[in-house]
Amino acid sequence: MARYTDAVCKLCRREKQKLFLKGSRCFTAKCAIEKRNYAPGQHGQSRRSKFSEYARQLREKQKLKRIYGLLEQPFRLIYEKSNRQKGITGENLIVNLERRLDNVVYRLGFAASRNAARQIVRHRHLLVNDQLVDIPSFMVKPGDVLKIKDQSKKMASIHDSVSKIKDSQLPAWLELDKANLAGKFLSLPTRAEVQVEVNEQLIVELYSK
Repeated sequence: MARYTDAVCKLCRREKQKLFLKGSRCFTAKCAIEKRNYAPGQHGQSRRSKFSEYARQLREKQKLKRIYGLLEQPFRLIYEKSNRQKGITGENLIVNLERRLDNVVYRLGFAASRNAARQIVRHRHLLVNDQLVDIPSFMVKPGDVLKIKDQSKKMASIHDSVSKIKDSQLPAWLELDKANLAGKFLSLPTRAEVQVEVNEQLIVELYSK
């Protein structure tokens, strides 16, 4: 499966904001945004006074893809699914991205980043409703219980990540049992509950052309 293999800090610099792609590093002075808050490349520091409507729409799409660590094809599939569902397409898109298994693992604090969460899932360390699931794009449903396999509960990286998450940081639609390295997906989040700085309506307008 295709995946992004270049330096992820370049993605944050391109969007000129922290996308929290490197885990704890993003909260230190080593963060690329703290050092060079401008786009990478030869013309990164040049100033453009105007952006076309298409450019604004494209930037929002690229930003959202990068936040959730997706390439174009899987992102487009989620968009098309969201468009078929009842309700507002943009809000459906955000909710469906939050339902991805790798994202839920990240939100629960089992991993320091979505990329690390994807590895936990792919390396078969996770159970969903006591069944092994190794597909990062698996859609979690309300009531689903996620837990780290007994054989994997000694992993230092998981314990280190869970120890850093505070109760105030846990989304309202999730429940976490730190002692047993387990969590529950309580309900579908609303758009207002998802703290992602993206104008999803621009993405809908882009794909609607």
